[in-house]
Amino acid sequence: MGESNNVTEFVLMGLTQDPTGQKILFVMFLFIYIVTLMGNLLIVVTVIGSPSLGSPMYFFLACLSFLDIVYSTSISPKLIMDLVCDKKTISFTACMSQLFIEHLFGGTEIVILVVMAYDRYVAICKPLHYLTIMNQRICIILLVFSWLGGFTHSMIQIVIVFNLPFCGPNVIDHFMCDMSPLLGLVCTDTYLIGLTLIANGGAMCIIVFILLILSYGIILRSLKNHSQEGRRKALSTCSSHIMVVVLFFVPCIFMYARPIYNFSVDKFITVFYTVFTPMLNPLIYTLRNSEMKNCMEKLWCKMLTTDRIKLSSH
Repeated sequence: MGESNNVTEFVLMGLTQDPTGQKILFVMFLFIYIVTLMGNLLIVVTVIGSPSLGSPMYFFLACLSFLDIVYSTSISPKLIMDLVCDKKTISFTACMSQLFIEHLFGGTEIVILVVMAYDRYVAICKPLHYLTIMNQRICIILLVFSWLGGFTHSMIQIVIVFNLPFCGPNVIDHFMCDMSPLLGLVCTDTYLIGLTLIANGGAMCIIVFILLILSYGIILRSLKNHSQEGRRKALSTCSSHIMVVVLFFVPCIFMYARPIYNFSVDKFITVFYTVFTPMLNPLIYTLRNSEMKNCMEKLWCKMLTTDRIKLSSH
């Protein structure tokens, strides 16, 4: 904690002060959070329980769903509770924990999306070598690399904030702990710190986003050599990946690739990528993927039959 730090807790202003608005948002966000958990959990369970979904694409999809579960859990429950509680405070330690977890899982998700784009590139542009290039060992290495990327990004954030002097105001005009609103409360010049954060978060988002768009461009260009059926299947997979990438990165770039300054629209943009995107991911991936839908149906039928057999045996 910074030398002159006498702040032990922060007060979160939340999204709105209007009691009716808070009730409406409470119902809406609670519903979204439940759908997020159920949808992502269903993907993880389906991939683990279906031998036919053994390809690297589904392995990384299950990892993405797991990341979305933890990422939204680090933010949504606190946001939902604050909408019905009078005392909207968060301790310094809880604030730092939320900051660390959200950036660890958000950062890891960014790298996983790159890995998924690479996986699609190999599958579509080098189909004959796919299984040798994307073998189990490589998949594990890529997963570890993603976690290391997320961990490094998050550690940089936490080390910077933890040593800053918070000596006066403790009201955060936001619904969660994040770098920009926290730096607004620091009683020292944060210009250089702001630049460091742009380099760490913003540059990471911009570079990765450009890389992803270019890689999908290369993939789509190579499709003209494929059969009509192969083209349709590849387009369906890639378009769902591109949708997820755009939904996640565009708001992130707006938030992190700019000088530290708080705009009134920030909270609503943050809601988009912290609350809505984790819910949309499973919908986008499953609705456009017939293989995934078939496996889900099979798994449900299997579970229901097992339950019926158990009940009849009792």
